[in-house]
Amino acid sequence: MNVTILVSFLVVTVLAAVISVYFTRKQQMKTTISYYLGNRSLGFWMIGSSLFLTNMSANQFIGENEFVYSVNMSVMAWGMSSILAMILVAEFLMPVYLRIGAVTTPDFLAKRFDKQTQRIVSIIFLLSYFVNLIPSVLYGCAVALNGIFHLDQQFGLSYFATIRLLVIGVGTIGCLYTVLGGLKAITITDVVQGVGMLVGGIFIVGYGFHYLGNGSILDGVGKLAGSHTEHLNAIGGPTDVLPFGTLFTGMLLINIYYWGMEQYIVQEALASRSLADSQKGISMAAVGKLFAPLLLNVPGLIAVHLYPHLDNPATVFPRMVSDVLPPVLIGLVAAVVFGGALSTFNAGLNSTGTLFTMNLYKPWLEKDGRTADDKKLLRNGKLLQVGVTIAAILFSPYIMFFSGGFYNYLQKVSSFFSVPVFTIMLIGLVTRKVPPIAAKAGIAFFVTSYTLTQFVFDTGYHYLHVLAVLFVITSLLMLAIGRWKPMLTPFSMERYPQGTMQPWKNRHWYFAVLLILMLAMFVLFSPAGLAR
Repeated sequence: MNVTILVSFLVVTVLAAVISVYFTRKQQMKTTISYYLGNRSLGFWMIGSSLFLTNMSANQFIGENEFVYSVNMSVMAWGMSSILAMILVAEFLMPVYLRIGAVTTPDFLAKRFDKQTQRIVSIIFLLSYFVNLIPSVLYGCAVALNGIFHLDQQFGLSYFATIRLLVIGVGTIGCLYTVLGGLKAITITDVVQGVGMLVGGIFIVGYGFHYLGNGSILDGVGKLAGSHTEHLNAIGGPTDVLPFGTLFTGMLLINIYYWGMEQYIVQEALASRSLADSQKGISMAAVGKLFAPLLLNVPGLIAVHLYPHLDNPATVFPRMVSDVLPPVLIGLVAAVVFGGALSTFNAGLNSTGTLFTMNLYKPWLEKDGRTADDKKLLRNGKLLQVGVTIAAILFSPYIMFFSGGFYNYLQKVSSFFSVPVFTIMLIGLVTRKVPPIAAKAGIAFFVTSYTLTQFVFDTGYHYLHVLAVLFVITSLLMLAIGRWKPMLTPFSMERYPQGTMQPWKNRHWYFAVLLILMLAMFVLFSPAGLAR
């Protein structure tokens, strides 16, 4: 193993940890709010960095570059269209959450419908993290690190055994980080890793074009733009894996859910010290999404020219890193990938503890007349986090055997949990008389119907279009129940508290610029731009 790569990796990783320890050394974490929400003290720069890095896990490095290499740039639509979703969340959802003092996103459902609906959705979130998020993060990080360091070759191990050992290492470190440091430590580390990610992305693209152009960056750009232009197209056709029309159906629904209702993402914004800080932080993360293709897509495009016949396209990103970068930068990118995986893993684990402790365990204690003191809540929340980590370590290596590819696994599984929650949250926000029974019926109908369309009979439509159709039908079902059996007392939201609920004054100008740049990226990677 190259010593320079290892030293560079360790220096960046340890530096991020040291900075986190230094800035949290005086932090008291004896209450659930201080541990899970950092005492609601996060400024916009911490929120923006953490949101961006939590989203940019090893899953995206591996999955999106694999998709670009195998298909085209249409996978970019997930990230670019999320900018619109993030703007909608900042403008409409964050004021609601902060107004009610939410610790978790299902807290709104407890006020709008009832505690039972809150618990059902909390369980759905927890299942999603157990089955999808946490195991897939460990697997994606293990694949990336093995591709960069070639540990299976270095130590003569099988690929499966290597992945198994790596997920044990990543899972153990991530669990210790979460249990000992809480949300504040996670977000401070994210700021450092976010800077490293931006630098690493620039170097990967620069050296990649240099390598492709045999010493000339401009020649490399010319080669990429001059041949295999079908891979440069982000406008998917009707028969493509990701048709462009899905941006306006299921993809939009999933993106709004992800950035506005997914607990492990929204938790950073819930920890903000003001509404303005949360809106600025979300906007800062949206700027990061504009630069994300440097890491998530462009390496896959360059790999199309460098490696025409890869047996395993999931190795595109790590192979690019190990082939085109000098050793010191390979270590940096490996640390960034590791940091991105830890960020998502830690956010998922922290949110798992929050949902279990605040929405399930605490109400159970209080129902039985026992005292729900912070010491007991934190102790049992941390025990759950350790248990989830062990389960994820055992399961995650087997993701490699899932038919259809890693990225397909992520999207298909997450859809079971995302859109039904989005549906009942939206109906709860826009109506005042739809009763709690409608929310429960909506979840049951949606999950059952989607399962049937994916595993029992083939509709002939893309699964994102199916999600949109089921969203409409479920919404109509909930509205019909609300018409048949409306709430006797219409729901009303509390008034805005003073001070911290002042919105960001200039947000609309920034939102407009973000939307223009989003559209410009779609034009750039289209038949009207580079894919002509």
